[in-house]
Amino acid sequence: MAEIERPMNETAYDAKLLANVRPADWTNPQPAPSYNLVVLGAGTAGLVAAAGAAALGARVALVEKNLMGGDCLNFGCVPSKALLRAAHFYTDLHHAPRFTGRAPVHSEPDFAGAMERMRRLRAHISRHDSAKRFQALGVDVFLGNGTFADRRTIEVAGASLRFQKAVIATGSRAAHPPIEGLAAAGFLTNETVFNLTERPRRLLVVGGGPLGCEMAQAFARLGSEVVIAGRERYFLPDEERDAAEILADALRRDGIEVRLNTEVTRVTLRDGEKHVCLVNDNQETTVAVDEILVGVGRAPNVEGLNLEAAGVEYDHEHGVRVNDYLQTSNRRIYAAGDVALERKFTHMADATARIVIQNALFWGRKKLSALTIPWCTYTDPEIAHVGLHVAECRERGFPLKTFTVPMSDVDRAVLDGEEGGFVKIHVRDGTDTILGATIVARHAGEMINEISVAMVAGIGLKTVSRVIHSYPTQAEAIRKAGDAYNRTRLTPVLKSLSRRWLAWSR
Repeated sequence: MAEIERPMNETAYDAKLLANVRPADWTNPQPAPSYNLVVLGAGTAGLVAAAGAAALGARVALVEKNLMGGDCLNFGCVPSKALLRAAHFYTDLHHAPRFTGRAPVHSEPDFAGAMERMRRLRAHISRHDSAKRFQALGVDVFLGNGTFADRRTIEVAGASLRFQKAVIATGSRAAHPPIEGLAAAGFLTNETVFNLTERPRRLLVVGGGPLGCEMAQAFARLGSEVVIAGRERYFLPDEERDAAEILADALRRDGIEVRLNTEVTRVTLRDGEKHVCLVNDNQETTVAVDEILVGVGRAPNVEGLNLEAAGVEYDHEHGVRVNDYLQTSNRRIYAAGDVALERKFTHMADATARIVIQNALFWGRKKLSALTIPWCTYTDPEIAHVGLHVAECRERGFPLKTFTVPMSDVDRAVLDGEEGGFVKIHVRDGTDTILGATIVARHAGEMINEISVAMVAGIGLKTVSRVIHSYPTQAEAIRKAGDAYNRTRLTPVLKSLSRRWLAWSR
């Protein structure tokens, strides 16, 4: 079995993690003569596909060359959200006088403690993705580098796995921008930043997307001086402009220096500092930092799989090419998750793995294009979205009407001191059909699910307004948007009839 690079300053929690997701004493099983499904990659998509297929009675093999749990458990969702929670706590402590009238005992953020908590919780959660658990589920787990030998065979660690169907779920990795001197000076990505045990005094975050914004805010709240340099003119270019501006203001309040429309052109190492050249509108400036965190996108993991031997078409930018049924150019092989998708979210990996199980094993015809996909940027406040944006509605020729409820009009948000943000819901004009929604709030990621359910179930905004929401909750903003829609149905004619009836009945 290939040796895995272990983290620097390995703790007992790291050892526990590795014992689950890459046990040193693991022995690969004897391969079956044939498998219903061979899964290449044990990240979210691969684990969901393997567990789901095995539960249905399929003979399944799961191949992983690195760590079970993939990016989400080891370098992504799990550690980042643990760090964000610690950062939010220190910010709430700082704002205590708003709630109690007096400041608590002064407390400096404990970066090392926050990172230790993250490692402890990650190790605890890793049991769900462990090799032994999947073995107990009836999956043949092979640890090693899997490659296609031909159109129906995968080879791993000297074993040949013959399959009826296969799914490529090898995920993605952080993209490395070609910046002069960056590699020589050294930099962090999501795959290495959680190995830190000491807080960097000064941090440059390259990229103004979700990862860059989340980590910039977390490090700033834990005591680092943070600069964000993003090429785009706006934060989160895929989001509504007013939502992104609320976030930009929040980051500035956290002391983050925001530099958009800015290119990082060169990095030099001098006296232990990293001097970074930034260019904005042909104006060149230099910042000195201790660490550089790069978050400029993801690259699909298609190298080393010998996809040519399997007859699977791919490219290095977009990954494995699939049709709407997630089938590759080899009809026996499917792909799910980051390696094939434009939207690289953990919940998308999960959803597409479920499509693969149905389509690959049971002649299903589930379509990728039929999915309703929410997403969330887990800053404070969070930005969550589902469905279409205003610009997309206009491009498709959908007439729309938008209903917006500021969080400052929601009692619970006021009581929580979390008035910044809004709920905005778009409906097709003349109907209550929900086309999309954006929520900016402390817990927007939780709130957006109600609208996702409504869209998937075909429930209109009128019906949403009839749902009794517990009071007081921040989700009441969604019901208020429904009330706003209902008021538009009260036409002048109906108002006139109503007044006459009530006058007559007095």
